[in-house]
Amino acid sequence: MKRIILFLLISTIGFLSCNKHDIHNTDTKVGISDVTIFPTVALKGNQYIVVPLNGTFTDPGVDAKEGANTLQYTTAGTVNTSATGVYQLTYTAVNKDGFPASVSRWVVVYSTDASAAANDFSGTYLRAATGVNSFWTKLAPGVYKVDNPGGAAVGAGLSIIVFNPTGVEIHAPSQKTNDGNISSTSNETYTLSPAKYSWVFNNPGYGTALRTFTKQ
Repeated sequence: MKRIILFLLISTIGFLSCNKHDIHNTDTKVGISDVTIFPTVALKGNQYIVVPLNGTFTDPGVDAKEGANTLQYTTAGTVNTSATGVYQLTYTAVNKDGFPASVSRWVVVYSTDASAAANDFSGTYLRAATGVNSFWTKLAPGVYKVDNPGGAAVGAGLSIIVFNPTGVEIHAPSQKTNDGNISSTSNETYTLSPAKYSWVFNNPGYGTALRTFTKQ
């Protein structure tokens, strides 16, 4: 019995050893397994593009690749330059095995009058209730990208576009934000001295409380 078991063990090792040398790897296979090169989609131009009302928007598009090969891509969403608002364009490419990749761009169509054009509300604002900062970046006259608009500890990756169309009026129109939700603001006020603002941040992940921020 011991000799039979030993013979079987030696035979199995020999079989596996022979198979090991029969495995051939290529760019598309590892042994008998297929290799997938996942697609990549990279924006040409900026993630946020601003266009004045009735201006011209030319879509820069994206680079879509599967390894070194260029892929065709589709674009979801439209931009209406005759209406102010925040428009999302999503570009998607699919590789030969059906795996998709997507990236989004936001196009902001704005109208700002002379009473607001020179304002600069950019900077860091502290929400004292949470000890968390919100960050304003001016993109164009009366147009700001606001990071962490809810002033929440878990909101660091969320951004929204805010308009300052006249005087010290501020508001974020309804828009699809980069968390995948529809967001906006309401009950907004902004004061210059001291520089502070309040609003309700309307987003499914947030409550209905008025949030107040003071410029640092």
